[in-house]
Amino acid sequence: MKTLGLVAHDGRKDDLLDWAGAHANRLATLKLYATGTTGGRLKAAFPELDLTALKSGPLGGDQQLGALIAEGGLDALVFFIDPMAPQPHDVDVKALVRIATLYDIPFAVNRATAEAIIARA
Repeated sequence: MKTLGLVAHDGRKDDLLDWAGAHANRLATLKLYATGTTGGRLKAAFPELDLTALKSGPLGGDQQLGALIAEGGLDALVFFIDPMAPQPHDVDVKALVRIATLYDIPFAVNRATAEAIIARA
């Protein structure tokens, strides 16, 4: 694995930052892409990471990640989803889930599955 996408709903951003901190050394060897606020928070916490911040999810960031997947530019995706909070851009989230599934890339939706992905990276 050379590239990894990182996304987290608002209620899960702290969880993703905690996970990233636990795996900062491994993440530093990868090219990372993250949506808006998630990317900004990751860059602030871990400036050493090779991270490209895309647009905010609702403003097209989810679709940018989907395009990267479709073009073969993303090897895996970690998306900490908040299943208890309504998402106004739910159609974008569903499209990203669909494209990750269609292109059969490793796709984590919580810490347990993210651990499995980083373990095999």
